[in-house]
Amino acid sequence: MTKLTDLYDVEGQSPWLDNVRRDWLRDGTMARLIDDGVRGVTSNPTIFAKAVAATSDYDEQLASLRDETPDEAFFKVAGKDIADTAALLNGVHESSDGADGFVSFEVPPTLAYDTEGTVAAARQVAANLELPNLLVKVPATEQGLGAISALISEGTSVNVTLIFGLERYDEVIDAYLAGLESAAAQGRDLSSIASVASFFVSRVDTEVDARLEKLGAPEALRGRSAVAQAVLAYEQFARRFASGRFEALAAKSARPQRPLWASTSTKNPAYPDLLYVDSLIGPLTVNTMPDGTIKEFEDHGRLARTIDLDVEGARATLAAVKDAGVSIADVAQVLERQGVASFADSYRQLVSIIEEKRSAS
Repeated sequence: MTKLTDLYDVEGQSPWLDNVRRDWLRDGTMARLIDDGVRGVTSNPTIFAKAVAATSDYDEQLASLRDETPDEAFFKVAGKDIADTAALLNGVHESSDGADGFVSFEVPPTLAYDTEGTVAAARQVAANLELPNLLVKVPATEQGLGAISALISEGTSVNVTLIFGLERYDEVIDAYLAGLESAAAQGRDLSSIASVASFFVSRVDTEVDARLEKLGAPEALRGRSAVAQAVLAYEQFARRFASGRFEALAAKSARPQRPLWASTSTKNPAYPDLLYVDSLIGPLTVNTMPDGTIKEFEDHGRLARTIDLDVEGARATLAAVKDAGVSIADVAQVLERQGVASFADSYRQLVSIIEEKRSAS
């Protein structure tokens, strides 16, 4: 038994790994992490860009894809890693009756403001990979909301990514429920549809803290907004998925859309290294952690339900931040734009790296 297995067995939270590397798939590292309790894997363009640039693991396959466009080459290269990871997670997926054991793969973030383009790309990813435990990642932009509903209605499972605020989270839940209602009207098996809502955590503190410092606000307010907002997001989740609207869908075997805590490595070295792990433990949630954070949790993480211990304190924290002059709603909008731009830049960089490697081979 490990702390990761206890995190799920005792506290009901699924620990996922936020990394995909081909050498880990080859040398058994990924399999060992799953044996140790990792119950899912997430990826993004930044992760793949680092993996392709830093190793020669992909060079041979890239050389065989000279006639493909860079985008096509990327999907084939990344698709192999995703498929191999999904195969390792099949046991978790089956033993959880399809509730866990997922691997996530993102549509090109350059489509984040294009509803129809996102839907088309997601359909292609799902059709090409044909994996029962695949979550297609779709950004939670305004345009992404329609794509989420459309994909869920078609039976495609979705990881809604880049959520930074409570208002947008409410819209994401609406999009998921609308998609399920449409799927039910078409007679689809709702039990085969899954979704997580990825709430990015640490970046909220980075942005809020910078604004508080500029305003000369008390230092005691810094490093508290991200956890407070996640606590209120969990309250929102519990309320929305206890509603009559979802109960009608649950009667048809629909699954709740679990909150997923993303970006949970601590960015500020002055804060505890497990601030965004130990503080956000609760049932029916996911925490996707970089491998370094997983090691830290195994070493000195605390196993205790914390997500709903002080909901009113979380509300008071955000109220105090607002009184200090920081708009959490504006923070969410800024971080969404930055997040989309960052992932889009990583995707373009990745395509450029693929071209360079193919040209050199």
